[in-house]
Amino acid sequence: MSNCRSYEERFQAYLQADAPARAGQFPEFVKALGEVAAEQGAAAASPWAGRAVGPQLDYSSLMKLRKFLSPSRDAQPAPAPRRIAVLGGPTTIQLRQLIEVFLAAERLPVEIYESEYGLFRQEILTPGSALDQFAPQVVFVATSVRDVSRLPDLNEDDPSVARMAEEEIAAWDQLWRTANTRWNATLLQNNFETPPGDVLGHYGVRHPAARKNYVHRLNGLMAQQAPAYVVLHDLHDLAAEAGAHRWFDPRFYFEFKMPCGAECLVSYAHSVVSLLRGVLGRSKKVVVVDLDNTLWGGVVGDVGPGGIKLGQGSGEGEAFLAFQRYLKELQQRGVVLAVCSKNNDQQAREPFQQRDEMVLKLSDFSCFVANYNTKADNLRRIAERLDLKLDSFVFVDDNPAERAIVRRYVPEVAVPDLPEDPAGYIRALAEQRYFETASLTREDAARTRYYSENAQRRELAAQAADLDSFLESLGMRMTVSPIDDMNVERAAQLLNKSNQFNLTTRRYTLAEVRQMAGSPQWRTLTFRLRDTLGDNGLISVILVRPEGDSLNVDTWVMSCRVLQRGVEQCARNELVALARREGCRRILGTYIPTAKNALVKDHYAKLGFTPAGADGETTFWSLEVGGEISPLTHHIQYEHSHGEVAHE
Repeated sequence: MSNCRSYEERFQAYLQADAPARAGQFPEFVKALGEVAAEQGAAAASPWAGRAVGPQLDYSSLMKLRKFLSPSRDAQPAPAPRRIAVLGGPTTIQLRQLIEVFLAAERLPVEIYESEYGLFRQEILTPGSALDQFAPQVVFVATSVRDVSRLPDLNEDDPSVARMAEEEIAAWDQLWRTANTRWNATLLQNNFETPPGDVLGHYGVRHPAARKNYVHRLNGLMAQQAPAYVVLHDLHDLAAEAGAHRWFDPRFYFEFKMPCGAECLVSYAHSVVSLLRGVLGRSKKVVVVDLDNTLWGGVVGDVGPGGIKLGQGSGEGEAFLAFQRYLKELQQRGVVLAVCSKNNDQQAREPFQQRDEMVLKLSDFSCFVANYNTKADNLRRIAERLDLKLDSFVFVDDNPAERAIVRRYVPEVAVPDLPEDPAGYIRALAEQRYFETASLTREDAARTRYYSENAQRRELAAQAADLDSFLESLGMRMTVSPIDDMNVERAAQLLNKSNQFNLTTRRYTLAEVRQMAGSPQWRTLTFRLRDTLGDNGLISVILVRPEGDSLNVDTWVMSCRVLQRGVEQCARNELVALARREGCRRILGTYIPTAKNALVKDHYAKLGFTPAGADGETTFWSLEVGGEISPLTHHIQYEHSHGEVAHE
């Protein structure tokens, strides 16, 4: 079959279905991938194969998809791949293969180095090793409880066990510091899982030298003492979710030195990649939820707010309440919530207004859309309102037909399967690991407020006579400061998450940002904006290097929430002032186009820079600051960190 439309129909039939229905169609899907690859080349099959990758597939199925996956082609020129090292205590061949599959499906360009079995310490500590030459940016230390150097004897008392644990963590700390010093790498470090079969049985929870007790002690010390550039991967929790006997299946370790039972490898790799996605700023940002039979039982338009099932009195009602609590906690840690419901708007709001049991309130949602348009169209509308890309969305709906429509017509949106029983909703969403994070900042906790305040600003803008009067009415105040210990996590987060307002789309890990902040070769600027409606938080980061008589802008990112408010003009004035303090005659900027940053194609031109050459699609810009140059006008006042207004 060579008809392109026929291929698409075959692919869509598989991809728009839920996992149980897809299982029987997988052989036909792989066959169609092979036909497309043979007729049109591997690049034509790769996007479809990537969309099929998921943690619900087994190792064999993922390996069949692997041969059709190719590196990311989203950006031209393509970004430099991230160098990631996988260093194992056990063998990591299958784990590394699965990590590659999930990364390729995420379209994250990476180059992976894998160490030999059991040589992770030697690789890190030996100058000139193959790992040293690879110079990784991220090191995944894929160890397990079997890599703990010593376990206490059962006759040892608590003080001696405590000393042993401190010595154990000190040895790991030396590895971390060596890797960070040598390559400025971010480390993903497994903690330790608890094996089954403790000889002390239940008494082990009280005895200090019991294995389970010692493992818990080590994990607690690791969480307390690991430096900021070490991101902990909770292997203990992962093994507990799988079940200790399945995870520690001895056949696979004794015969093949595998890190876990074969059936646990997929969830292991998926968990690692989800955390890596968080480190690189690629986690999902928004949960868009349906209402009827998703947040409560029943159709509110039929039974009214008093007739819906919610809360105490029935298992179903309690399950919906538990799911709301889970969503509330996601919102509290920075995930944006939105509603997309086929409903009358007034009726859709009534349960929030009239049912005291509702955990979620209308104020918890940054966008509320209830009408009878298609949910695909409404998702695009929500993305426009929030000024966020659809690939940062997760859509949660109990109706399999609605899920299928969204998968087909808005493929950028992640759509998890939901079981018929609402008691399984939390697990269905949690096991996808969409929202992993390497840090938690105050901006994360305030994200819903930011988007709600932005909606108020849009209303003010609509009422204002002109843009200048609107901006003046906001009473904006800007704090400009270098990156420091107080803001480094948010700065790294913004550098990795910003796609639209990002002049070069260079990505830096938290460890790399910390190094820049303390390096004499770099200058860093952060911008925090407040106005009469609230605190927008840290909304822009600029990284520059003085080189001779030029100040080179390496990276310039900004949150799209504050576009067209004068932040760009304010930041340009700050760059001019910095260039003069550094004795530079000009500021040099670079624009590297990607599939997502066309928004800033003319950014430098609008700020008075002149063209200074090109290399393919990459353009270079220059602004002379040696002579008289007028500051750009804006309606933002400067203030010191303690809130006093400063002179511009």
